[in-house]
Amino acid sequence: MSVWLPSAPCSPGACVEPARTAVAVPRAVLRLATVVVLMLAGIALSPLGGRIPAEWVRRWCLAIVRAMGVRVRITGAVAPSGGLLLVANHVSWLDIPLLAAVRPARMLAKTEIRQWPVAGPLAARGGALFIERDRLRALPETVARIAGALREGAAVSAFPEGSTWCGRAHGRFHRAVFQAALDAGVPVQPVALRYRQQDGVTGTAAAFVGEDTLLASLWRVARARGLVAEVEVRPVIAPGAHADRRALARAAQPDSPEPAWTHAALISDGRTADPRRPAAVPPAGTARPLPVPGTARSASVSGSQGPYPFTA
Repeated sequence: MSVWLPSAPCSPGACVEPARTAVAVPRAVLRLATVVVLMLAGIALSPLGGRIPAEWVRRWCLAIVRAMGVRVRITGAVAPSGGLLLVANHVSWLDIPLLAAVRPARMLAKTEIRQWPVAGPLAARGGALFIERDRLRALPETVARIAGALREGAAVSAFPEGSTWCGRAHGRFHRAVFQAALDAGVPVQPVALRYRQQDGVTGTAAAFVGEDTLLASLWRVARARGLVAEVEVRPVIAPGAHADRRALARAAQPDSPEPAWTHAALISDGRTADPRRPAAVPPAGTARPLPVPGTARSASVSGSQGPYPFTA
């Protein structure tokens, strides 16, 4: 894994907590079984491709999330038709069906997703644009592929942070994918994703970060009670509204609950961003330096879960 690829400081041990209340094991197993059935049904129907109505795809994606016991709240306007770049902050594998529920799109994904059971074949048949995280020299070619799909009227979804964060803080949106929208002359649809507990507090049970495994994350979500996914469809950014990709990326990025560098400092200092969890007290006389803003180190660079590696 290249050290130049985006990474987040979040890790399961430092950030991720199970939901405060859990459902019984048999119910969690039933949730997972239902999701598998829905995924297999999607694979069976995927050869139909564009002949499947978009509304059916939206309902199927919502059914997957709800089958896991997650309530969904979508606010904002309907995403426009035609060529469109959908971008969102990245917390969980749940982000993928949630973003597709806003508008079905070709997903920009790392090649490793091809190997995911059930989901990998489904992504491939759904027209995912697979990219190799380590081949940064292929970046111009990748941008050109995305721009070509956008010019043809397709929607493309991406997570420009390049890595998953736990949800208590967000990473910076990297700029390269926005160059494709500028080149194609299409609008950008920003979406903000949040996961909350029953009491409305931001939760991390849905987070898929660091060295976390997909199976562990699936089981944690399946056991969670009262998990709520909030999908905010923000105002669309029209073509030409921003002169360059830097400004466009900045305009599309949602507000972060906590500055990224502060979140990284808490983790590196043995603490977490959740005030309800006790801080780890270092030995007397031990000093721990705080990271410089904007240079947060990753707790697990090689375990970064994000599907999207653009750094330009």
